[in-house]
Parts: sequence; structure tokens; C-alpha cells
Amino acid sequence: MKELSKVKSVERSIITKFRKGIWSRFLEAVRVYNLISPNDRIAVCVSGGKDSFLLAKLMQELARRSDIPFTLEFISMNPGYNSENAEIIEENAKLLEIPLKTFRSDIFEVTEEMGGNSPCYLCARMRRGFLYARAEELGCNKIALGHHKSDVIETTLMGMLYGGQIQGMLPKLKSSNFNGMQLIRPMYCIEEADVIHWQNYNSLKFIACACKKTEGLALGEQGYSARQEVKEIIRRVKQKNPDVESSVFKSIHNVQLDTLVGYKQGGKTYFMEKFNNDPD
Repeated sequence: MKELSKVKSVERSIITKFRKGIWSRFLEAVRVYNLISPNDRIAVCVSGGKDSFLLAKLMQELARRSDIPFTLEFISMNPGYNSENAEIIEENAKLLEIPLKTFRSDIFEVTEEMGGNSPCYLCARMRRGFLYARAEELGCNKIALGHHKSDVIETTLMGMLYGGQIQGMLPKLKSSNFNGMQLIRPMYCIEEADVIHWQNYNSLKFIACACKKTEGLALGEQGYSARQEVKEIIRRVKQKNPDVESSVFKSIHNVQLDTLVGYKQGGKTYFMEKFNNDPD
């Protein structure tokens, strides 16, 4: 039997070895949240990490197999990576046969000067804006990001523990600054553990954040952050409650408004009417 090439082996593993944990859950997110429509032109955003490269392969595979006609552009922004990390991204794109269109920005430089105590927040906002703009230039109506189920769970807990709010991460979101553009998260139902398993099974090496604060770390290693602390909290709770991640994920699909004091919607704050009425 002829030995499969590296890229064919990676693609086959998604459909076979990781059919349950990755491929089926990817299809579930696309279907349940109605992420892709006929004639969409989607910019798949590849940052260089494991999540975005897996997203690129999933979207490629779906485009080959789907009855819904849609087209893809693969875009990668270099916000100021050092030459080593930029080269790793290019090599992985070549290895995995992803036709990246790369462009540069000065985001790392700007956030280093103006980010203050929240450089990651400013960096994320600026990245989003640059990606939307590039996608618009390419005639796309959607951008796809590689956030997965674990990101959704961690973001929910971070909002409660550090931000004083109950806030989720939507699988689909309309842009407020780019008319007709939407952000989609097709890996919304995939757990990070399965992404890591896929990466290790295929002996793939990707960069992590690679900003000025983390570029000195070993390949794929994560620096300390509030997100890493929340990961550790989940890990400890999971030792006694294996379903903790599933419970948090379900909670943002099952909000009980009758039990909350107030909420925000469309930038406005609403205090529950039951507190304005006399007791029964």
C-alpha cells in the first residue's frame, strides 16, 4: 500500500481517528448555529497556533464535501512576529497545503506602547479590526476564528471571576463596524483536549501567542495569564466533577432570567421589574 503524504495523513485523521471528537462536533456547530449559507465567501483567519490551523483544515474538508456552495480565503496577519515564528507559520501552511495570504501590521508595537495593564485586550480588538478589513478587501462576508468550546467555557468563568459579569462568547456575531460582515466560530463545540490530541497524534508543532511577552517561551508553551489560572481551576474541579466543563457550557444556553437581578442588552442596563413591585 502506498504511504500517505503528511498532509493526506493529517486530513484522514480528522475524518477517521478524530471523527467523534473533532469532525462531528465541527459539523454540529455549523448546523446548530447556522454558520454557513450558500455562496458565502469566508475568510479563515490563521494566527499560527494549533486551533487556527485545525480550523483551516476543517474548513477545507467541509468545502470539498458539502452540498452548500461556498468559497474560502485563508488570511494570516503578522502583527510583529519575530522572524523565527513567522517562518514556522509559513512552513506549517506549506506542509498542510493551506494557501495563506499574509499581511503585516504594527499591532505588537502599538500594544507595547499603549496597552498599559491590558495589552491582550487591546491586541485582540486591533487584530479583529485588521482581519475584518482584510476580509472585506477580499470580498468576504464572514471571518472564521478558531475559538473552541474550552475558550467559551474559560471566557464565561473569566467574566464572572475577574470582570464581575456573566458574559458568554457567541458562535456567530454581526460586525458593528463592517456592514454585512459576520464573525463565525465553527469550532464552538470542540474541546481543546481533542485539538491537542490531534496535534500530537500528527506530530505537528505550532506557535503559541508569540507576542513580545511570550515570544521567548518554548514552541507552543503558554505564559501565565488569567486564562491559564482559570484553566487550572477547571482542572482541579474536574478531578471531583468530570462534567464541570459541560455544565458551564450548558449554562450559557440555559440562562434563567427569573433568578437574576439585572441584565444588559444593546448597551442598556435593565433592573428586573420584580424588584419594583410590592411584595405579594
